[in-house]
Amino acid sequence: MKKLIKVVFILGILLLVLIVGALLIIPRFVNVQKYKPQIEKKVADVTGRQFALNGPINLSLFPWVGVRLSDVHLGNPPGFKEKDFVSVKSFEVRVKVLPLLSKEVEVSKFVLVEPRIVLEKLKNGKKNWEGLGTPAPKSEKKAEKKEVTKKKPEKALPIKSLTVGEFTIKKASLLYLDNATKTRKEISDLNLSLKNVSLDKPIKIIFSALFNGKPVSLNGKLGPIGSVPPKGSVPVNLELKAFDELDATLKGKLSDLTRNARFQVAFEARPFSLKEILKQLGEGASIETSDPKALEKIALKFKLSGGSNSVNLSDGLLQIDDSKLVFSLSARRLTHPDIAFNFDLDQIDADRYLPPKKAKGKKEKPTTAASSTKSSGAKSKPADYGALRKLKVNGIIKAGKIKVSGAKMHDLVIKVKGANGIFHIDPMMVQLYEGKINSTVTLDVRKKAPSTRARVDAQGIKVAPLLKDVMKKDFLEGTVKAEATVSTVGDNAYAIKRNLNGKGVFLFTDGAIVGFDLPGMVRNIKATFGLAKRAKEKPKTDFSELKVPFIITNGLFKTEKASMKSPVLRVVASGTANLVNEKLDFRIEPKFVATLKGQGDQKKRSGILVPVLVTGTFSSPKFAPDIKGMITQQLKEGVPKPSELKNLIPGVGKKGEKGKKKASSIEEKSKGLLKSLPFGK
Repeated sequence: MKKLIKVVFILGILLLVLIVGALLIIPRFVNVQKYKPQIEKKVADVTGRQFALNGPINLSLFPWVGVRLSDVHLGNPPGFKEKDFVSVKSFEVRVKVLPLLSKEVEVSKFVLVEPRIVLEKLKNGKKNWEGLGTPAPKSEKKAEKKEVTKKKPEKALPIKSLTVGEFTIKKASLLYLDNATKTRKEISDLNLSLKNVSLDKPIKIIFSALFNGKPVSLNGKLGPIGSVPPKGSVPVNLELKAFDELDATLKGKLSDLTRNARFQVAFEARPFSLKEILKQLGEGASIETSDPKALEKIALKFKLSGGSNSVNLSDGLLQIDDSKLVFSLSARRLTHPDIAFNFDLDQIDADRYLPPKKAKGKKEKPTTAASSTKSSGAKSKPADYGALRKLKVNGIIKAGKIKVSGAKMHDLVIKVKGANGIFHIDPMMVQLYEGKINSTVTLDVRKKAPSTRARVDAQGIKVAPLLKDVMKKDFLEGTVKAEATVSTVGDNAYAIKRNLNGKGVFLFTDGAIVGFDLPGMVRNIKATFGLAKRAKEKPKTDFSELKVPFIITNGLFKTEKASMKSPVLRVVASGTANLVNEKLDFRIEPKFVATLKGQGDQKKRSGILVPVLVTGTFSSPKFAPDIKGMITQQLKEGVPKPSELKNLIPGVGKKGEKGKKKASSIEEKSKGLLKSLPFGK
């Protein structure tokens, strides 16, 4: 028995010596180079691209299993400017053999020199990274899935220790070319080095690169990992620096990496200039703001934790110049997200971040209502609301002080809640100009086109300061109260306006129309023709109430009983405003109050009342006296005598050459108007 054991032992030693000898001798006597064509063909068949190993193949089997390749090229499909999709100057990896028998991995070297990847997009939209490789047959895929489901998860990886002597990527580069937009982005001189790679020591990470010639670096430590798989947590400590402007840190830990991986990290980016970073990113990435100093001070910090099916963001603080936003967010069930959030903004002047106004003399070509309607109504690919239908959301947005388009608001509160494709904003409240607005909005995206329904209730808003801040104009005074309920269907401006329906009322009280004296105009036809002398003081039409009830039907705003009450005048207006093509068609008809006895005025009010027509567009409204309507009304009351006609038409009866010319001109206008009347035909 002892002799048998001795023989077996000796045979085992001899076998081991033979194997080691073979591993040492085979690479020296076997010509590996002759297999290059077979290797190139196999890779080309798998990737569908030309593949070339232009350099020699160096192979070792003992004591290190190693391979070294050089001058490697994976080509691009036909039609692309760049010849290669991927190229590598050299690649070398060496792993020690004997430690593998005891599940110990010792990597002497992993070196990748000058790898280059080119991502290219043609003008027709074709990309060189598409269609890479041949898809496996469906039957094989199904078999693989079944096999995977049957396998039991491994409790541990077959490794006790890991040691890497040198892990380096040198002078790597990534080039992105978009021939359609003529965009070129490049990451060059990329270097990555991992030091102290083992399971029981922190791995030191040293990364640097140039993005369009600007420096980016990432340094820090990862680990120690401990056992494989890691049983405890793995510390993470990284520092990112970019463009000599951004300085950010990421600290935390990773845990339970093999079963239910979780993370808990804290991120902080110290104050930086967003404008400067975008400027260095390259052409087309810069931002111009009306305030040149805007976006010059940005800072961000937050804590992030979660796992494979949930994420929690807490203690968030975003600083944008003089504004601070405190925020938190959580998301569960990432396939069907359940999101909760809370945003609290102290103040913001949004006008600072708008594009600067065009200099005088550099006016853009005006866009007509017809052209804007045509362009906005153009056919486009319908939006996909599938993600919103799966979303569940519950959150609140608050803001202390806000300035938007000149309007100053405060104490904004927006509550959002929704699920299964229906979202409610209730309430949406804000205070402004001594009043407040309280509204609710419902958005339904269950169908192809989203539908929206909104209710607005405004109370006690001072109109004059609002108009001065927003429009830089002073034409209306008073306090407004508004109630409206509207609904629409669509996801673009044209569809929203075309399908808009609803009703409501605007009520202005104790105010004035600034800019013209309506009582004087309607009782003095000279004013309607612009022949009256201008008053030194800015004219004004006071009113106790201005009420505008309205109905909107398929984008057509219509009012029939809009009215204004003033001490000496009552005005009734009717007409339409087409929200789609932005055309106006209104008629304003004034009526005098007989006396103002209650206000100490015994004088009877009389005169020729001139209705006013409002036409044109929203951007260019036109106002004109309705002379035809005025004369028609006078005829109903009795045909005027020739001697009375001169009182209706200014300029008649004046002496002198100028008076004759004015009279002649106005007489011609009067004849034209009279001919258009029923009795003149």
